[in-house]
Amino acid sequence: MAMGVHSVSPYLICKNAVAAIKFYSDAFGATEMMRLPAPDGRIMHACLKLNGASVMLSDEFPDHGVLSPATLGATPVLIHLIVDDADASMAQAENHGATIRLAAHDAFWGDRYGQLTDPFGHLWSISTPGNTKTPEEMQAALAEMSKGTV
Repeated sequence: MAMGVHSVSPYLICKNAVAAIKFYSDAFGATEMMRLPAPDGRIMHACLKLNGASVMLSDEFPDHGVLSPATLGATPVLIHLIVDDADASMAQAENHGATIRLAAHDAFWGDRYGQLTDPFGHLWSISTPGNTKTPEEMQAALAEMSKGTV
């Protein structure tokens, strides 16, 4: 783990990385490990510690094909964050500008679970582990939940 960076870490491209660093610190309790500004003032690279894991980020650099979800209009990536209290964590993120996509609820697989979009277009699932279920129990719960919806 070089400089606190894990062997697999999300790397988020943000429109306004300085604001993103503040949001992730305020909303999720991230701590900044390092920041490397480009000569023009944009963030070329930054690294945060979030829940013991490393999350890297930078500003957009369109001339190099480095674009944010805000510019692309979507993202196919969902970042999963495990917390002690999903409801409180989602409320805190919402208070700092996140948009709730799916309110925290007791999910069929046993966790307290919700989803949000951060102000930079990145999708997050927020989860508090709950009842541990076997794969068979999860499949049965999914089948029960899905009755009448197909």
